[in-house]
Amino acid sequence: MKPLITYDDFAKLDIRVGTVINCEEKEGSEKLLRLTVDFGEHGMRNILSGIKKWYKPSDLIGKQFVFVFNLAPRKMMGEESEGMILAAEGKKPQPLKPKSKVPPGAPIL
Repeated sequence: MKPLITYDDFAKLDIRVGTVINCEEKEGSEKLLRLTVDFGEHGMRNILSGIKKWYKPSDLIGKQFVFVFNLAPRKMMGEESEGMILAAEGKKPQPLKPKSKVPPGAPIL
């Protein structure tokens, strides 16, 4: 278990639902997929995720998932990733998704 945090620490996270409108393999990487994610009025973001071993781009396109929206951008293989998809650990990562469709950019409360 990780260290306990305060509610104020948790409240700093901006967690939102995004719709993957495009996904492709990151050139030169054995692990990364590049997701283009629609967050509605908050715009589009490119997010790199190390899930290529378990998922093909076609598995993700058109689907909604939960993302950390306010994560500081991070360079990965020379490209900036502007968020993080949330996934549960298992035999393979299980990206978290809403039970039914919601507007892109909807916050997680």
